[in-house]
Amino acid sequence: METKNLYSEPYRQLSPEQYPLLLKESKFKPKQLFCKGTLPAEGAIGIAMVGTRRPTASAEELCRRLVCSLKGTNAVVVSGLAQGIDSYCHKAALECGIPTLAVLAQGLDAKIEGERAIIAERILESGGALLSEYEGDAPAFKGRFIARNRIICGLSQSTLVVQSRKTGGALITAQYCIDEGKALLAIPGSFDCDLYSGTNALLDSGRAKPVFTPESLRSVAGFPLLEGAKIEQISSSGVVLSAGAQKVFDRFNGFRKTFSELQQEFEFKAPELLAILTELEISGLVTSKDNFQFYFNGA
Repeated sequence: METKNLYSEPYRQLSPEQYPLLLKESKFKPKQLFCKGTLPAEGAIGIAMVGTRRPTASAEELCRRLVCSLKGTNAVVVSGLAQGIDSYCHKAALECGIPTLAVLAQGLDAKIEGERAIIAERILESGGALLSEYEGDAPAFKGRFIARNRIICGLSQSTLVVQSRKTGGALITAQYCIDEGKALLAIPGSFDCDLYSGTNALLDSGRAKPVFTPESLRSVAGFPLLEGAKIEQISSSGVVLSAGAQKVFDRFNGFRKTFSELQQEFEFKAPELLAILTELEISGLVTSKDNFQFYFNGA
């Protein structure tokens, strides 16, 4: 039986009101946008995941672990379908059942070569989408990759640079992220590895926040679990929280926060906040190994 080629289906133009994720509100939104596939559902949140086209040998496994940490959330992986990190992240999203959008630097009728064509087809089959601001079979010129990167940033709540040298397209995306005042994350690496020189520079300058272990991406990027405990469920099990504890738990259910981060969010004095955290720990809703990082409901 012949398989239907979804990639050969016609593209459609989106109105500005139809722009997905955060692109409608972004200062980088394009004047026109074309789409193949299915746009993310309401409430979905984009995370841009970008990096070099020629990564380290272990990069594919790193991307898989990073992306799979987002399972059970409303995350959408956004990238550019380039070789290397981009493709690894799209593939990991497909493997983990996470929606993914690919933003292209060419028209949606232009030919995609090699494994990238297979990934594009799988994105459409999985219910994801391909996006471009270029019509028809417009080719991918050098300047269009830079323009493409601003859309990747505009769609997303945060941007993660996985691996990058000190110059490259991923760092251009990072700068767009900084320009929009969005959260920029980066993977630290060996100081003598050129493929981490870009991410280390972002971290050393304080422009990016580190993701030290792949499995912590979800909490560092701020994606709560969709199946996190609800106050109604907690109450029905016999646990009654104080007003302060309920307020803190409502705000950070599914997140990981330091004590100083919690102090910045609330006006509680330190002893009062400590008492609230103790109450939540006794209730089994918060855990902490060192009284520095507090894990709210499985964060």
